[in-house]
Order: sequence, then structure tokens, then C-alpha cells
Amino acid sequence: MGEYDSELSKIVAELNRAAPSQQRVAVMRSPASTASLDQLLGLAVSRGASDVLLVVGASPVLRVQGSLTSTARAPLEAEEVRNLVLPLLDEPQVDELQKRKSVDLSFMREGLGRFRVNIHYQRGTLAASIRLLPSRIPSLESLHLPPTLAKLTDSRQGLVLVTGPTGCGKSSTLAALIDIINGKHQKHVVTIEDPVEYQHSNRKAIIEQIEVGRDTPDFAGTLRSLMRQSPDVILVGEMRDPETMATALTAAETGHLVLSTLHTNDAIQATARILDAFPAGNQGQMRQQLSLALLAVIAQQLVPGLDGVSRWPATEIMIATDSVRALVRKGDDHQLRSQISVGRSDGMMTMEQSLADLVRTNKISRDAAYAHGFRTDDLARYLG
Repeated sequence: MGEYDSELSKIVAELNRAAPSQQRVAVMRSPASTASLDQLLGLAVSRGASDVLLVVGASPVLRVQGSLTSTARAPLEAEEVRNLVLPLLDEPQVDELQKRKSVDLSFMREGLGRFRVNIHYQRGTLAASIRLLPSRIPSLESLHLPPTLAKLTDSRQGLVLVTGPTGCGKSSTLAALIDIINGKHQKHVVTIEDPVEYQHSNRKAIIEQIEVGRDTPDFAGTLRSLMRQSPDVILVGEMRDPETMATALTAAETGHLVLSTLHTNDAIQATARILDAFPAGNQGQMRQQLSLALLAVIAQQLVPGLDGVSRWPATEIMIATDSVRALVRKGDDHQLRSQISVGRSDGMMTMEQSLADLVRTNKISRDAAYAHGFRTDDLARYLG
């Protein structure tokens, strides 16, 4: 047994002394445990799954094209889940799991690829959600996203936000934009991610990828120090707190192209989410700063295709034209939607316009469009 395994055993023993018998932690670092996880990951890869879910009392579940599919294996016991996931953790991660009851990390399996995993507790037992990370950087074309988004990568400065629910492809969109920069511009690109999902190789650009938890403790402090490292392009995996938002806005104002994500359903909610993170007394100043820094907001969601297998991205795109900036600055957010709907020549579209386009090109059904639209009257008008 190595030094780390010995230390982990001590930590686990300490946990067990204080835990009820049904919640005690067991660690098995045998080849059988690794093989069992690798078998599940191999099955997920072969079926084209995006996620593997491990929950006590249920069979391992795969998410394929957005739908959950059981692996038809026996329901997992608490000890099985522990033996599958605990060997993935190093000592600091075990400590974080003890303290916060949740830990995020990424790992690689030879021949299978890279994976992102969240290990957490539910009903007093360990559970895990494992995301399969594509080995190839996607293109806007392969993601079926509007090619006009490529124009954003030519900008010297500004803030580009990609928004949408979990699992809608935000990270893939950002990776595609970074890859365009990498192929066209001699720039210094720095990403801050939790964890790193797509690994970029240097082409024309020099790309540094900083992983929260492994290379740095948090987003906000790293973003502040990053300003002294002469970056041209900054990718912030997620704007989680006011400090990160404020620093990102400042960076976007002062000669940097900043790309990041938020969890909002549409483009207009993204501006509100940023402003609501700050005290009411500061919101006037933040509106002014946001109106100057904003370059574009891309809201997206994945919609099931007519073939029952594929999924197609519906996108809402708001470009920060002079009119849009003026509305943001004045606080007339209710007028932004009309600006988006009439801004097709500037590369803009509403979510309902995008859904209608997908219906007209026989990619999705009308029912799917209505299920994913936010304004049924607008969608009905576009569909005719």
C-alpha cells in the first residue's frame, strides 16, 4: 500500500468511527473495482451516451440523446457505488467530499477518453454523475449553430455570454469559438474551468487552461490575477458570483475578449441575472458598465429531432448593437425582445424564430417547438 492509500485509509477509518453502520465508507483499490467502472464507461462510449448516473438502489443509467436508459444491470448497493467512485479521488478531494458532501473532478481512461464527474451524497449514500467529454473539439458546423457566430471571435474586446440549462451544450459552443480563435489569431488565450472539459492544442494561439480545484482555488481570485498575465482572450467557465462578474466586465471593457456562461433561459434574462447579483445602489453603475462591455448573448437549448434520435440546437442571439446598448444602459429591458426580433440582418434571432426555422426545415416537429418555446403567440405567428 502506497503512502496516499495509507493516508486515505486513515481518513476513511475516522469517518467510519463517527458514522452509522449503514453510512460507513469502504474503499477498494483493487483492479476489479477499476475494471467495473471501465466496463460501464466503455458501454457508455459504445452507446454514444453523454452521461452515466450511479445511484444506490437503481441500475447504472445512461443518458443517450437526452433520454435516460437503464443498463439492465442489478441495482447498485451502497458499497458498490463507493468502490466505483472513491478510487477516483486524491487526498484533497476526499477531504473536500467530507467537508462539502460534494466534489467535482475530471479523469482520463486510456482508450475511452476524458470524463467529468460530480460525486455527492443523497439519502446518506454516495452517488455520482459522470459526463463523457468528447476528445475532438467541435465546430460550429458540427454543432449545427449559426455560422454568423464566428464573427464574434474577430472582436478585440467585449463580453460574450452563452446561456441555457445544464446539458444544453454551452461548453461545446465555447470550445468551438475558442477553436476558431486558435486557428485564425496569434493570441494568448487563458481558460478558467471547473473542470477543464475540452483540451486545446496550441495552433496559432497560445492556450493556457487553468482548472479550479487543481490549479487554482476559485474563479474570482484567478480572474483577478489573470489580468497581470497579458491575456488577449479569457474564458470563464461560469460566472458564479458578483466578484467574478464584476472582474469579467472590467476585463471586457479594458481590451480583452471574455467568454463565459450563465444559467438563464433567454438572452434578456442574462442581463437581469448579472444586474441582480449586485446591490440596488450599484445597479446604475453596473448597467453602464454592462452596456459598454457586452458583445453578444447566445441562449440555447437542445430540441429532439423528428427522427427520434438527433437533437437540434434552438438559439436566441442578441448582438450588442448601438440600440441594444442604449436599452441596457437606460434599463428598458422590456424593449430588447423587439430589437432581437427585427435584428436578423445583424445576426440576431429570438428563440421562437429559431424554433420556427427548425420546423420549416423538417428538423423538429411543431409539438417539439411548442414544448420548447417561451412565447406561444410569437411562435404561432412565425409558423403561420
